[in-house]
Amino acid sequence: MHIHILGVCGTFMGGLAVLAKAAGHTVTGCDANVYPPMSTQLEAQGIQLIEGFGPEQISLAPDLYVIGNVVSRGNPLMEEILNRGLPYTSGPQWIGEHILRERWVLAVAGTHGKTTTSSMLAWLLEDAGYSPGFLIGGVPVNFGISARLAGASRPSSFFVIEADEYDTAFFDKRSKFVHYHAKTAVLNNLEYDHADIFPDLAAIETQFHHLVRTMPGVGRVIANAREASLQRVIGRGCWSEQEWFGAEGGTGWRMHTHDDGSFDVFFDGDRQGTVQWSLTGEHNRMNAIAAIAAARHVGIVPAQAIASLGKFENVKRRMELRGTIKGVSVFDDFAHHPTAIATTVAGLRKKIGGARILAVLEPRSNTMKLGTMKDALPASLADADLVFGYGAASGKDALGWDLGEALAPLGARARAFDHLDTLVGSIAAAAQPGDQVLVMSNGGFGGVHQKILDALAR
Repeated sequence: MHIHILGVCGTFMGGLAVLAKAAGHTVTGCDANVYPPMSTQLEAQGIQLIEGFGPEQISLAPDLYVIGNVVSRGNPLMEEILNRGLPYTSGPQWIGEHILRERWVLAVAGTHGKTTTSSMLAWLLEDAGYSPGFLIGGVPVNFGISARLAGASRPSSFFVIEADEYDTAFFDKRSKFVHYHAKTAVLNNLEYDHADIFPDLAAIETQFHHLVRTMPGVGRVIANAREASLQRVIGRGCWSEQEWFGAEGGTGWRMHTHDDGSFDVFFDGDRQGTVQWSLTGEHNRMNAIAAIAAARHVGIVPAQAIASLGKFENVKRRMELRGTIKGVSVFDDFAHHPTAIATTVAGLRKKIGGARILAVLEPRSNTMKLGTMKDALPASLADADLVFGYGAASGKDALGWDLGEALAPLGARARAFDHLDTLVGSIAAAAQPGDQVLVMSNGGFGGVHQKILDALAR
């Protein structure tokens, strides 16, 4: 089959292209922004890329057009496809029908921690010899790639996928994850997010219920016992096995943390072993026990999973140290939701003790740009010593609200900027030996990490 992918350079659609090519399909694609690193990764796979969405691409005559979430009505190529009555489908539906249908799918859903938990789970299966396929919205350091059909050692029936609740396409407003045919589902947490498509938390809970209600009876739902929202989701009906994690006592999966960051894992009151690793934060420990529980569903005993976690190397852009200049360390993190910001800052604080944290934040997600969560920002940054906020003055990433006003409750500790060079200069001027600069954004942030390091060096 020849498929032509509209919006091929996004993380999800780029991963789809790699999987389709590996499965033997002819793959071409187009996007508005065809540039490295995604463009070089795809071209290295033999995937022809076209800049833009020109209607002349119809001449490629593919068997099927696969439409990315970035495509909307008015897109010239999409309009030509519709006008001619040509066959098309969404990315999630194509993966569900052509990659996942015959596999044991382990899907990781939740507002936070999907990428990290998916990466952990894929690694637990890999280290146990299962050689899984996977599609993850980041790059796990243990693998160095975000998607593969299966490992090199042998074909695998197991596939780990990051299960996003964002809508599927302009013509399919169900969440992506309903297309994945999950047999094992991790429900990590559930908070309000994606204000551009969901009116309230109840609407997202309904989508999670759709995921749960389509799982087989022999499947297993592994859910966070600390989340009232997930209790409500399961309470609406669940026909699969259930295991809960994170409760303080009783049955299910729980943990006991030691001062050095290691933690004991318990299942139904029985100690399974101790995880020894370099990751920090309660959120990562919760991710870990969810991954251990999911791995157990496919036959990996907890002791094996616990040992494997000691070799887990996290994901790029998750507290990734980008460099240290003159005693000042610069970290990169994907955090953009207030809850994720708070847990990231708290994790760094616990790791470094009394050293200063200089938090650098770009609120650029659709939810943040709408201003839905701006009032929660000051509390999420409370553990930082200095806060540098950035909102572009113009263009598609410009904020529609006053960032300085939102950060005002932090007083003199916080400043807002609308020019990148001014931001970088202020950070470099304020930084002192021993400081930890924590950059948080779900985008490229104009290469600010290297700009800060260069400014420090000067």
